[in-house]
Amino acid sequence: MTNIDLQRERQAALISSEDFAEWWAGGRDALQERRALDKLFNEDDDFTDPQHTSLMSHKELYEYTLAKACKFISKLRDWHAAETQQSAIASLYDFRMLLAGQLGTALFQQSFPLRLHFSMFLPTLLGQGTEEQQREWFERAWRMDGIIGTYAQTELGHGTFLRGLETRADYDMKSEEFILNTPSLSAYKWWPGGLGQTANVAIVMAQLYIKGKHYGLHPFLVRIRNAQTHLPEPGVDVGEIGPKLGLNGVNNGFLGLKDVRIPRKQMLMKNAEVRPNGRFVKGPEPLLTYGTMVFARVMIVRDVSFGLLQAATIATRYSAVRRQSPIAVDQPEPQILDHTTQQAKLFPQIAKGIFFRIAADVVWLMYQSVAKELGAGQRRNLPELHALSCCLKAYCSAEAEEAVEILRKSCGGHGYLRSSNFPQIYGAVTAACTYEGENTVLLLQTARFLVKQYVDGLKRKVLPSSVTYLRNATPPKWGKSVELKTLVRLLEYAATESIRSAFEYQKKQRKIFKSEPMVTNKAGIRLIQSATLHARAFLARNASEEAEKLRRQLKPALAEVLVQLTEIFILDLCLASLGNILLSFPLNSRQVEQLKTRFERLLEEFRVNAVTVVDGFDFSDRVLGSTLGCYDGHVYERLLAEACQSPLNEEPVNQTFQTHLKPLMQGKL
Repeated sequence: MTNIDLQRERQAALISSEDFAEWWAGGRDALQERRALDKLFNEDDDFTDPQHTSLMSHKELYEYTLAKACKFISKLRDWHAAETQQSAIASLYDFRMLLAGQLGTALFQQSFPLRLHFSMFLPTLLGQGTEEQQREWFERAWRMDGIIGTYAQTELGHGTFLRGLETRADYDMKSEEFILNTPSLSAYKWWPGGLGQTANVAIVMAQLYIKGKHYGLHPFLVRIRNAQTHLPEPGVDVGEIGPKLGLNGVNNGFLGLKDVRIPRKQMLMKNAEVRPNGRFVKGPEPLLTYGTMVFARVMIVRDVSFGLLQAATIATRYSAVRRQSPIAVDQPEPQILDHTTQQAKLFPQIAKGIFFRIAADVVWLMYQSVAKELGAGQRRNLPELHALSCCLKAYCSAEAEEAVEILRKSCGGHGYLRSSNFPQIYGAVTAACTYEGENTVLLLQTARFLVKQYVDGLKRKVLPSSVTYLRNATPPKWGKSVELKTLVRLLEYAATESIRSAFEYQKKQRKIFKSEPMVTNKAGIRLIQSATLHARAFLARNASEEAEKLRRQLKPALAEVLVQLTEIFILDLCLASLGNILLSFPLNSRQVEQLKTRFERLLEEFRVNAVTVVDGFDFSDRVLGSTLGCYDGHVYERLLAEACQSPLNEEPVNQTFQTHLKPLMQGKL
């Protein structure tokens, strides 16, 4: 039986959670297909954990997770073949989303070591291998026919700064081989998922040298473990890096190379080639910085949105069940969801999760379009795509990290328990702030693009769509009420002013410093602020445009709720940017009060539908993995039951009483 408070929340809602779920899944058919697949695995006893994975040792967790992952991949392929009569899932993107989405999370709360094979190794083969290399390697890798791959870029001494990577690949013309070395301890590859004990082939990013001349960073296919015995190949030093804050099923590893030889054809040569005679031929567009990393960064925005919405679902349901702190002295303790301060913690995070994912979908479509353009030899939209993927990865991961922590604390002390699943969600989300590009560096890359576009705007050049607002110098018009279009323009205007200010500051610094890196360093804080405001402006514009579509496409009640969330999202962005807005647009105290009052009123209006909306994300109890967020709302019963399962409660008196506590109390220790 469901908790009575949750029952009342669902009965009082003005929308149907099923309607919301259909919209969120992309339609009825997509929702039903996903549910059918979830059911196939969730009702299979082979995929039921015998104990909570948090109670396993690090070694036990890896061994158990890998065994389960192998069964998972095998069964998934059987299902897909039966459903579609195809040998592979149609899209790497869809497959990657499945692994990181409802099903993958339900089965692998700590993730699993085959994930990087699909998210980085295979996309890099597609994006950087020639057609011949793809025929030789991709199909085998897709089937895992003797190949389990990983992507080895980050080193102990360098991560985001790619030019600083030390791993070398020297070309030997006599043997037509590359000789790979990690010349120092800081050159050791460090962090690649699956590298520890799982992968047997790595795409190694290394600095290319021909006759001692440097030709930049390039990808090389390196077999690191024997295909038959799985022992490390000669010259390969490989292992696992140990427990982390979260994602401990991933099996991250280290890799050292000493005079490891590979054939010339194992340099991925779609974008650059080394001929047998040692001649280096650069392709039309080096995608090293863009292709695989852009793909990964779009995935990351989706991933952090998913984690954020998990946390929001847990916290919202808990807030409907938990009763505490009377609002009026003569009234009983209310649901904490009735407190405006609690609503301010929860509802903006729900909105962020929704519109972060929608933004990721937009950038994914842009990625597909740019990939086609590059195939035709065009690169016009590539810089915009790179800047936008950097910007959104950095901004959304940082915001999601902060949001999950807000949601955890909104559940009071119970949110600190591991059984709440907040620690695992936080560990997964916070990891995204540093992998695939450290956020500060990515924001600086975005800012470089923004300053260039600002200068182009001054020259009356055509600007990419995401920065066309730089050409609009007209201040926003403030009406009698707070309108979405005004809020969006406030953010765009603040972003423009911040970019202009950063540009002017850099001009001044160039009179002092001759070195451009010194100028960038001095202006770094301002540049990061500009990129952050650009992210908010882009997200606001994107959300506003989505709201217009929703009004036309959905049932009026559902559309109205989603428009409320749109306003909450954009108002939250404005309030977070208020200092910058006031620098660019002279809002008076009455107008600021209008913003705050409208925000508080929207929280109150959305309150009645909050539980139904999070129900509409369609997270099963297994996906949430939380004592606080289950659908039935039996929080206290689950907390006690989970506590009783602790191994320390298996016996009424622990042996340490006899060996240590009793002697201590008797003065005989």
